[in-house]
Amino acid sequence: MQVFWFIPTHGDSRYLGTSEGAREVSFDYLKQIAVAADTLGYEGVLIPTGRSCEDPWVAASGLAAVTRRLKFLVAVRPGLMTPTLAARMAATFDRISGGRLLVNLVTGGDVAELEGDGVFLDHAARYEASAEFIRIWRDVLAASHDSGEVSFTGGHLSVKSARVLYPPIQRPYPPVYFGGSSEAAHKLAGEQVDTYLTWGEPPADVAKKLADVRAEAARHGRTVTFGIRLHVIVRETDAEAWAAAESLISRLDDETVSRAQAVFAKMDSEGQRRMAALHAGGSKRTREALEVSPNLWAGVGLVRGGAGTALVGDPHTVAERMREYAELGIDTFVLSGYPHLEEAYRFAELVFPLLPRAVRDKLPGQVLSGPFGEVMATGIVPRASQS
Repeated sequence: MQVFWFIPTHGDSRYLGTSEGAREVSFDYLKQIAVAADTLGYEGVLIPTGRSCEDPWVAASGLAAVTRRLKFLVAVRPGLMTPTLAARMAATFDRISGGRLLVNLVTGGDVAELEGDGVFLDHAARYEASAEFIRIWRDVLAASHDSGEVSFTGGHLSVKSARVLYPPIQRPYPPVYFGGSSEAAHKLAGEQVDTYLTWGEPPADVAKKLADVRAEAARHGRTVTFGIRLHVIVRETDAEAWAAAESLISRLDDETVSRAQAVFAKMDSEGQRRMAALHAGGSKRTREALEVSPNLWAGVGLVRGGAGTALVGDPHTVAERMREYAELGIDTFVLSGYPHLEEAYRFAELVFPLLPRAVRDKLPGQVLSGPFGEVMATGIVPRASQS
């Protein structure tokens, strides 16, 4: 099991859908979150992409310099960059970070945003172009270790004698992550990527998606690992966790939810459609309506595009729900919480001690023995928990 956190390069908040308690994006704040994740023992961080975000490659480059172990899951965007340029960027980042790059292939599903970036391909064509893009990207980096060249002619992309002179540290290339819920996405995942990411759907739905991608991979003689993208709201008791979930959307009004849902409805993303179906367009905001599976809450998706569900509960409950996903084949959990700095600490303190021993043993931020915390004025040193 690997646990990742999230860098909110689009801003952060204490209440969704409002500027109350909001935090602007600044390098100092992003650095606090990255250093916390690095110190606490998160495996890596996802950096989002899109016109609402700071550029992920520039942000990751700055944050790599202030962290030691943390890996960075950074997007490549077919149509916004050429595959050879993306390969050079990846090789450079991997080298200067000491092999800490993970690559997130993002095809995109917001038509208005894509057109603003000069991409006018429909859904099917975007996936065709993405498949060609990542094939060239992979082949060029693999060839770079032996000073090789790559030529490719496709329906959307072609290169002749493409080269990367300085190879990445990771061989043959930094691992490729990818998420998508359509048939085209599953075919692409099975054929070319290393880790398939799903958004947080009920376990039975996730199981079906994983089975489909496994079957696609088997057709190509490959195996794929799996990850899941979730928000998390964990507190010491279930009651406190559900109160925190309700507080997160307590400032929302109907107009704000309606505007957000109207924007999402214009997207041609199958994953976004599935997220919207979980909360039925946000017409009801009760716990009963938004708890779409035990402890899986769709409230975040009322106004947030993309991943819109959260695990909600006390530490043992959240750990148990993670175990249920792990039993399906999920081994990477990409998590986030509002606000991201405080919730990174909260999740690590409450849930990390409940994860499998193999995970706990490699967490640098978990002190299992010896003095820690505040030493009392009397000189009494608190004992470490052995749970």
